[in-house]
Amino acid sequence: MTESVFLIDESSTKDSMWGGFRCNRSLVILLLINVIVFLSIIYYQEHRKWQDVRSKLDPLIADLRDMQGLTYGLLKKLEAHGLFVEDTHGRSQPVIYAITPTFARPVQKAELTRLAQTFLHVPNFHWIVVEDASKKSALVTRLLETSGLIYTHLAATTPPNYKLGRNDPNWKKPRGVEQRNAALRWLRENLKQSDKGVVYFADDDNTYSIKLFGEMEKIQKVGVWPVGLVGGLMVEKPICDNVTNKVIGFNAAWKPDRPFPLDMAGFAINLELLFKHGDAWFSYDVQGGYQESEILRQLVTKDQLEPLADCCTKVYVWHTRTEPPQLNVEQMLIKKGKRSNAGIEV
Repeated sequence: MTESVFLIDESSTKDSMWGGFRCNRSLVILLLINVIVFLSIIYYQEHRKWQDVRSKLDPLIADLRDMQGLTYGLLKKLEAHGLFVEDTHGRSQPVIYAITPTFARPVQKAELTRLAQTFLHVPNFHWIVVEDASKKSALVTRLLETSGLIYTHLAATTPPNYKLGRNDPNWKKPRGVEQRNAALRWLRENLKQSDKGVVYFADDDNTYSIKLFGEMEKIQKVGVWPVGLVGGLMVEKPICDNVTNKVIGFNAAWKPDRPFPLDMAGFAINLELLFKHGDAWFSYDVQGGYQESEILRQLVTKDQLEPLADCCTKVYVWHTRTEPPQLNVEQMLIKKGKRSNAGIEV
């Protein structure tokens, strides 16, 4: 019997091994490609399904958001018609009626937007916006309609002889008289004397902390507090006696001899007091800077003022006038019959 002898060639064996490896590696790569393609197909199909689902969900989500806004607006209206609600401590919260005179200018929408977004955080709030115009403008109408706030929109024109000229300083003539009186008239004609509320004159060029409106809930007659960045001072404020919690003076630098040396943003009035003094109005026939004194002298005496904001030591409102924008390039465009804001409300 012939014995078979097999000789092993190491070099040929290595080639066979690596050749097999190369073959297996190609197979692995092919398999990986197939897996990737398979996963991609699954992802694409699932993504298409999700897109289909999302396309159906998006209108539903939009509807839910609209319902949320409508529900919020309805709750605010119910509060406004009820005029007050009970808070968690069982005490009544008055409605805060904020009166804002406004007039058309480049920064008007920006100013009112800032205020609206602050006021949205205030419970039991009713915004009375009065335009210095013969009729209500589309810009302010749209802003109020989409604000989510309970509001009243009025228009009252300042008589021509009391309007400021283009280059007149702000203090030369009384401002906002017609508009504030129109708002007071609306309150007296549309609310009942038994209604609970606080009236605040919230000019559109100020900045307000929501803490301020929490302070207003405490007012029995007229509440007062500091105002930042006004009258040439970092803060203008009533001086409060910590023991008696009474106003004993004022730190005003501008015309400190005024009967009530306060800024318009530095006080608020209980609605009941305005009903009790139905003949209390703002007037054109006073010196510049005396509008605050004119309305307050008809309602209270100095010793009846109620110091708030931690005995007038906290600043919750600032007189931050917006700098008029430099629109010289826009004026050049207008002369050429063009506008950068053509078709856009700014």
